[in-house]
Amino acid sequence: MELTELDPYSQAVVGAVDAVGPAVVRVEVPPEPGRRRRGGSGSGVIISPDGLVLTNSHVVEGVSSVRLALSDGRRMEARLVGDDAHTDLALLRATDDSTLPTARLGDSKQLRRGQLVIAIGNPLGFESTVTAGVVSALGRTLRGRTGMLIDDVIQTDAALNPGNSGGPLVSAHGEVASNTASYVLSEIVRHGRVRRAFIGVAAQTVPLPRRLGLALGLEQSFAAAVTEVTPEGPAARAGLKAGNLVVTLDGERVTGSDDLVRLLSAGRIGASVTLSVIADAKFKEIVIVPAEREALREAS
Repeated sequence: MELTELDPYSQAVVGAVDAVGPAVVRVEVPPEPGRRRRGGSGSGVIISPDGLVLTNSHVVEGVSSVRLALSDGRRMEARLVGDDAHTDLALLRATDDSTLPTARLGDSKQLRRGQLVIAIGNPLGFESTVTAGVVSALGRTLRGRTGMLIDDVIQTDAALNPGNSGGPLVSAHGEVASNTASYVLSEIVRHGRVRRAFIGVAAQTVPLPRRLGLALGLEQSFAAAVTEVTPEGPAARAGLKAGNLVVTLDGERVTGSDDLVRLLSAGRIGASVTLSVIADAKFKEIVIVPAEREALREAS
């Protein structure tokens, strides 16, 4: 049956699958003797003709190389370029020197609630599995495996088949919808890792006492309470102390520890930031120069 003979809904789904399906691969993780890892598999999507492949970090956790199976029957080795457990994304590079089919990365900010999206996986290594649904919500947050929040999560009712982990969510225009993936990709390609700013504190979300908030003219009900300061860290050198309540960072409201982590992005490494804190029931501004956060470090 020709594509033009299908109903509009089917045309959109089939068209997106035809465009992206050839770039969706099975990611095979071999068992490693003497280690706990038993091996496993997931999916991934090729995003450059020279073999860059996006997948989930948990699919390739603890390994340096995997095997890819393409929908056209080809198989090839791939090495791990870098992974970011905080966003559960990883980047592979196929070692084969042939030109590979690719999928385009789209702008997920252009998605709208109710828009058609398609989830594609390759759990068997020779044919894509497809489910379709709609965008249920945008801009959601999800706590990742490391405890950090993943921002701008797309919620969809498209079912995920077993083995689809790492596969793309595709718009009806045939584009992979993920700005987070684009950011992680660029960071890994440029730096070999995803950089994050680090000021050297542990913090927790606490209610802001109502009387104190009113007295200081604050509209927020919560703040980030500093519970620990790393000795000789950026915060310690700047004079931030345990017990201080952080309410803004460079003018942006901080209503808890997650806000503090989110605002300490790579762009703030080595640049002065101003924290507005409450100390002894008074406002105080502290200027800190964040360093680069170490991988999986628990302090903010």
